[in-house]
Amino acid sequence: MRGRFITLEGIDGAGKSTHLKTVQGWLEAHGLEVVMTREPGGTPIGEAIRKLLLDRTSDMNPETETLLMFAARREHIARTIEPALERGDWVLCDRFTDATRAYQGGGRGVPMERIERLADWVQQGLEPDLTFLFDISVPTARERMGNRSPADRFEREEGAFHEKVRRVYRELAARYPNRITVIDAGQRSEEVKKSLENELSRLWKEKIFV
Repeated sequence: MRGRFITLEGIDGAGKSTHLKTVQGWLEAHGLEVVMTREPGGTPIGEAIRKLLLDRTSDMNPETETLLMFAARREHIARTIEPALERGDWVLCDRFTDATRAYQGGGRGVPMERIERLADWVQQGLEPDLTFLFDISVPTARERMGNRSPADRFEREEGAFHEKVRRVYRELAARYPNRITVIDAGQRSEEVKKSLENELSRLWKEKIFV
């Protein structure tokens, strides 16, 4: 039986990486094999591209950035995601194409039609079965990040950039309500964890992604 593909999304500082383990633990407690991965990355080539993309000293053209994201993604799908799903494992991924739509489309201003053409080519029909979007205000996210050092190329962008990213994320959630579940990440960590577990239990009982 083919596995399921779950992604976690949100602006920098939303806390999604922290709660990957919450989702992983819940799924494994229900007897599922889980592969944890991330974007950009997930393969040796993808991790090498990740270093280029996050290098705070790099002055990269937005379209170059977008193409590199999709190059890493194609390798990730071919080498990690699809093989795991075919084995029947569940894949839990920190960011996927929604991040490209939000960061490169919203933040950088790359035309969405170009992003969607690349997505069609690279993903070849693959889409997440479920996405958790950790939504939080930009000031709260930046306050939580504090003086995180060293900040990468995206983390060090101005607040206006992250507001654009958040706007696109929220637009995507409105457009795809059956796939994207919004989690209020402005709550305390324990409350976010409880919200996640409640949503997972609801989806499991309704057999939406089982």
